Amino acid sequence: MSRVSAARFAPAVLGLCAGLLALGPGLGRGYILRYDMAITPNPPLSPRVFGAGDTLPREVPSDAVLGLLDRMLPGGADVVQALVLLGGFVLAAAGVGRLVPGPWLVPRLVAVAYYVWNPFVAERLLLGQWAMLAGYAGLPWVLAAAAVLVPPTGRGARSWGRRAAGMVVALIPAAVGGFSAVVLSGLVAAAVVVTRPLRRMLPALAVLAGALAAVSLPWLVPALGSVAAAGVRTDPTAVALFAARADTPFGVVASVFSLGGVWNAQAVPVAFADPGLALGRLLLAAAAVAGWVYLLRGGGVRRIGPGLSLASGVGFVLALLGTVDAGRAVLQALIGIWPGFGVLRDGQLYVAPLALAQALGLGGVALWLRGWSQHQPAGRRGDDRTVAGRGHGFDRPTRRGAPDSRVGALAGVGLILLPVVFLPGLAWGAWGRLEPVTYPADWYTVQQRVDADPRPGALVSLPWSAYRGLEWDSGLGQTVRVVLDPVRKLVQRPVVADDTLRVEMDGEPHHARGEDPWSRRVAPLVEDGWPMERGGPAASTAAELGEHGVRYLVVDPQAAQDYPGTVELPDSAAEENEFWSAVPDTELVHHGEDLVLLRIDDDRVRAEHNRLSGLEVTGWLVMVGITFWSLAVSSSILGFRMLSGPGGKSRKESPAC
Repeated sequence: MSRVSAARFAPAVLGLCAGLLALGPGLGRGYILRYDMAITPNPPLSPRVFGAGDTLPREVPSDAVLGLLDRMLPGGADVVQALVLLGGFVLAAAGVGRLVPGPWLVPRLVAVAYYVWNPFVAERLLLGQWAMLAGYAGLPWVLAAAAVLVPPTGRGARSWGRRAAGMVVALIPAAVGGFSAVVLSGLVAAAVVVTRPLRRMLPALAVLAGALAAVSLPWLVPALGSVAAAGVRTDPTAVALFAARADTPFGVVASVFSLGGVWNAQAVPVAFADPGLALGRLLLAAAAVAGWVYLLRGGGVRRIGPGLSLASGVGFVLALLGTVDAGRAVLQALIGIWPGFGVLRDGQLYVAPLALAQALGLGGVALWLRGWSQHQPAGRRGDDRTVAGRGHGFDRPTRRGAPDSRVGALAGVGLILLPVVFLPGLAWGAWGRLEPVTYPADWYTVQQRVDADPRPGALVSLPWSAYRGLEWDSGLGQTVRVVLDPVRKLVQRPVVADDTLRVEMDGEPHHARGEDPWSRRVAPLVEDGWPMERGGPAASTAAELGEHGVRYLVVDPQAAQDYPGTVELPDSAAEENEFWSAVPDTELVHHGEDLVLLRIDDDRVRAEHNRLSGLEVTGWLVMVGITFWSLAVSSSILGFRMLSGPGGKSRKESPAC
């Protein structure tokens, strides 16, 4: 392999190495179960994963993508999970590496290391938000596509279609991530476009809006239908629960500035609050911002600089909005007007553009250390070659005001290592917190028996709690995994489960009301511990559930016994079997150590098959059609040619120029 080829693929290779180090044991066989990351064997491909139902489709299309990949790739859903997580590191690294100006490799690797190894990545990974991280991985590509979406003067009339196609392709990772990821990508892309002259900005905004709408159709159509038809609402009072918080000794502003501050204290890496490590991350973030200013002043990021600066500023304000009374009041008012504004509750999410700016800025620090001038030669202004070519403002060595290039190169290598040094808690599966586990045999049995029944009707997961503390073998002994109830994603039919978020804040429990109307109708029947409630199961409950369209009940007996108001099960298996068989209006289908499956008597069930509407099917078809058209028109991967001309210089326009 030539030096040019090696340099071209080096950022992706570094991203791969960072992913291997971060995921570590999580890449072994088994499933990483962590908060929102509740991936199950044989993920269903049913109407509900494509958007059917009355609730907001927050897991569309990510669940559908997992189901499709599981059927396309060998090895099972756990292999798909590992590939998707690892692929996110590679995609992010390859994207950010192309944005750093200058032909030198070390500054690009510095930016890569910071972008894929920072508190934002660590905390979102520990929250299990793999789909959001897919959108984060695509941000550099979206930024680059937005930079060339507005054509230079004298160009563009014949290339709008190709530029639009490139934007659609760049948005594919965000499309997989769903609502929040698309909103985040839209913020970055729109910020780049609005910083251009008005005459060229308006048509580019129209193209961008069309591209965002196209990739959003799978979740946008059912979301609008849910709000209009079912009256789905988002709880405005939850704004305080999702607000950024101080997870370092230096307060919430410093925590967010250094890319931390996630709302969930259980998603903070090990040793994260150590004063020395926290100070190191804060100083590194400050140096990165200084490096970003250096790039802006040097003209090396003319196309992306103003827009990314604007997106970073807006994102930083949004991240802190929920931390003050006035900001919380604004967010609550917006959510009360339209549930879609609920995407702003988790404000810390919007530091992602700042992470990208800081990563490029740290690359700028490495450029300065490398000892190169920020003055362009005459005649080079407006050169549209790639970052690997010239015309970026960092072309020539200078003998004044910069350190020796060899010393700068060594310092740059040190900068590559600093993100890992200051954030050791992400290494090796976040110190074992991302250990994979295996599903007990009961889960496969329940999945097979429920899916074998062609009759309509939902499944209710009990006990009535949104999250489960699963004490399963991870290969290193019994460990408790707190995860969104995996039963939700186990079977083909609709699953009704508790979607109320319970958070402890300042030592007091707080609740964020759920959004699913079906869940709200079922909750009063089962939230007191049925069918293990004291005094025996109410005789009419199963029949009432059947009237609400429920056919199956899955009970985790171990979790249920820890639920307030429930009875202890008999000691002997025979007596326990007799207990479950005595639940009125139900039939015991499976009785295992981990799960119990009950079926409500057929004459009690009033249910219809869950199907996609014509509009929802049309939305999917349009999105898929536009995506394939964009791939064909752009003849690229994420909007940019991967093949280069002689000397490694691509013939595409450079987003950084």
